Amino acid sequence: MAINCPSCGHENIDGTDICENCQHSLTGLKKPGKSQSPIGNAMLKDRVAVLNPKQPVAVSSDTPVRKVLQMMLEKGIGSMLVTDGKQLVGIFSERDAVIRLGVDFSSCGSQPISEFMTPSPGTLGMEDKIVFAVQKMALGGYRHIPIVSGDKLVGVISIRDILRYTSEKLAALDTAPE
Repeated sequence: MAINCPSCGHENIDGTDICENCQHSLTGLKKPGKSQSPIGNAMLKDRVAVLNPKQPVAVSSDTPVRKVLQMMLEKGIGSMLVTDGKQLVGIFSERDAVIRLGVDFSSCGSQPISEFMTPSPGTLGMEDKIVFAVQKMALGGYRHIPIVSGDKLVGVISIRDILRYTSEKLAALDTAPE
C-alpha cells in the first residue's frame, strides 16, 4: 500500500497526509479502505505507543567508537542514538558497525561515533500508526526508529517490536472464538 507523491515521486504509505520527503500535501489522493487481513487492519489503526518503545540510550557525537560498541554490548541493544546536546543527530546500529567499521575496526576505536553513524535518522511520534513504522523501516532499510515528542527523544522501536506485535495479533486470532 503505497502512493507516489505527485510533486517529488517519493513513495509514501497510502493514507498519509503529507509527503515524508518534500512535505507536499497528499490530502485527497487515494486513501486506504480496509486491509484484507486483520493484522493489516490493526496496523492501520494501532499507534506506535502500543509497541511500548524502549527508553532511548544516547551518546554524544564525540564519543569514541570503542566506548559506543562496549555500551551496546553491555546493554544488549542493537542501536545507539547520537546527540549533540539534546538534539538527535544520528543513529549507530549493528549494521553500521559491520558495514562502516568492517575489518578496520581496531584502527577506528578512538574515532568519534559521528564519523560512522547514520546521520539525520527518520523519526516517528507515539501517535503515528504502526503501519507508518513498517513503511519507514521497509523503504529505508531500517531496523530501529527513534521515537520523539516534539524535539525530545522518548523512545526507540525496532523490527523486533513489530514482530512481537504481529505475533501477539496472530496468537489472538488463533484463540478467538469463531
